[in-house]
Amino acid sequence: MAALAAVLVVCVTLAASLAHGSADGDPTWPGWGFTHTQYSADDGEPEAVATITDALKAASPMVQAQHIMGWGVDNPEPEPGRFNFGDLDLRMDFIKRTGGIPVIVLCCAPDWMKGGESGETDWDNLEGAPLPEHFDDFAELSSRVAERYPYVRHFVVWNEFKGFFDDDRKRWRAEEYTDLYNKVYNAVKAVNPQNKVGGPYLDFATWPLSSPDAAAELQGPWGAVDQRVLDAFSYWNQHKEGADFVVVDGHATTTTGAADEFAALDEFGAVGAWLRKQTDLPIWWSEWYVDPASLEFSSEHQVALRVAAMIELASTGAQTVFYWNPYPKGPDCAICLWTDTWAPDGGQPLPFLTEVIDRFVRSFPPDAERRKVPVADGLVALESGRALLIVNTTDAPISATVHRQHVELSPYEVKWVTLPQWIGVLDWVEDTLPG
Repeated sequence: MAALAAVLVVCVTLAASLAHGSADGDPTWPGWGFTHTQYSADDGEPEAVATITDALKAASPMVQAQHIMGWGVDNPEPEPGRFNFGDLDLRMDFIKRTGGIPVIVLCCAPDWMKGGESGETDWDNLEGAPLPEHFDDFAELSSRVAERYPYVRHFVVWNEFKGFFDDDRKRWRAEEYTDLYNKVYNAVKAVNPQNKVGGPYLDFATWPLSSPDAAAELQGPWGAVDQRVLDAFSYWNQHKEGADFVVVDGHATTTTGAADEFAALDEFGAVGAWLRKQTDLPIWWSEWYVDPASLEFSSEHQVALRVAAMIELASTGAQTVFYWNPYPKGPDCAICLWTDTWAPDGGQPLPFLTEVIDRFVRSFPPDAERRKVPVADGLVALESGRALLIVNTTDAPISATVHRQHVELSPYEVKWVTLPQWIGVLDWVEDTLPG
């Protein structure tokens, strides 16, 4: 029996290693990370910046995204042909110094490309789209960015179709966005064919089922996705000249029909399933948000809701997921990644970075099989290899058996469990042997 068990352990290990293979083609791709926003960790008191720099270097490598204008970065080309990459250089250097895997978001456009004054920057019009006659200019700027940071391999074109909504026809100008996308795609690929480019970075906005814009093909108890979003995605998907991954985002709230804030998370899975029917490209979630009312919840409740959302994304085909980094308002911020780098003793890594995102990187990378585990009511659980994550979604303690492990969870507790090797053997036997 001991010899048989040893053989089974070897078989399980071998089978797991053969099954793994990142959808991105890179087995080191972490799949999880965050987007730098206006106030990030690269600026502040030197000691605080050094503290969070060291913490990120010590953590698992994470994907880190940065826009080329806005969100902490100045206008990269205030006048035609006059470039200003100082702020972007600082952010990209921070990503390199912390061991991050960089992603550049090619948004937004200088004012002169949007009909504004050359040499001026109107930050109130940051989200304006470039005019069609300047699409080539934006593509040229994108190629300059790709040339300046030759170590960057992943580029996202634009952000949430900003500026591309037709107020007269009440629909997205998908034709214009796709024209811009194709020009940028070709420009970035011309710099290096190994560069990976994706879009369309659409917000899969939802409505109540009674809304005239509710999509019949993508709805559930949580509401319905806006049909105009599906139309825009389909147009881009059919007319793009190429893509290496698909980028979307979404908001799961109770305002569109979900029974509660945890039930609303089913929207993420439904969108993922719909996308899988449209494309076999890797799916990226560039932003994801839960019910805004959650900020009034207890710290434990806030974290449980976001971890449950990450479980939903991980178990329904998301290859890469970015956390939109919130501005740290204090050391007690349950959903922040680090403390304010301008505060005394700032730059301290917070549990949402060390115990959530970092552990997701290590436990649930895209090259590992990630699956939900059947659990008692009120619990959600995700399993991958020897890692098991369980979330209590209720305000009461729960005692249960999860994946052959007895667990006790306090209200809204998030529990990580290391599974013994014999559980993997039993799983393999049940999944492999007949009967």
